[in-house]
Parts: sequence; C-alpha cells; structure tokens
Amino acid sequence: MARTYAGVVGVVVILIGVVGLIAGEEPLLGLVNIDIVEDLVHLLTGGLLAYVGFGQRDEGLARGVVGGLGVVYLLVGVLGFVIPMLFGLLPHGYSIVDNIIHLTLGVAGIAVAFSSRGGAPARA
Repeated sequence: MARTYAGVVGVVVILIGVVGLIAGEEPLLGLVNIDIVEDLVHLLTGGLLAYVGFGQRDEGLARGVVGGLGVVYLLVGVLGFVIPMLFGLLPHGYSIVDNIIHLTLGVAGIAVAFSSRGGAPARA
C-alpha cells in the first residue's frame, strides 16, 4: 500500500513542481504559492516518492519514506500558518490553500505508513 501511495503521490508532486517552474513566480490559479525553492523541494520529494513507489520493491523502505515525508509535510503545514515565509525561504509565503495541501499530504502519508502491513521485502 505504501509503494502504491508513494508512486501516485510522487508523480503528482513532481508534476506540481514542473508546473511551478513553468508558471514562474505567479500564484497558481491565484490560490497556491509558487516559488522556485518550493518547486525544487517538490521535485526532490516527488522524485524520492516515485523512486520508492516504482523503483524498488521494499515495502518497509516505502513505509519509512512515506511516513518520514508525511511528518515533514505535516510540520511544513503547521509552520505555514505560524510563519508563512518559513524564515525567509519563501519570498511570497504560503497561502491557506498551500497549508491545507501540506497538512493533507502529511496526515495521509503518516496514515498510510502506519496502516501498511509490515513483512519481508518482495522478491525481484
């Protein structure tokens, strides 16, 4: 389950990063912040998720990455409400929609990591 989640969410997050780089610094649909730093982070985290989703067969590794990134996204979502510019890293700051998306990804990632079955890695 964690590998499937990682693959699907990884591709979506990569696409968000690519669209953000193409769109430039304008808010996407007037709702979602777009900054180059955030776009690069989306490409990195999406790439990591896609790798554990499609590139390897270890469910335990996928659970760890999904859960770890879930914690990071949850933290970013909470910090986005308190410190929208994230200590000056984001020139335009997070919008409420950004924070809700990050919180959703965080909670979903943690839930998937905890609900995925443990067990031996699949054979190649």
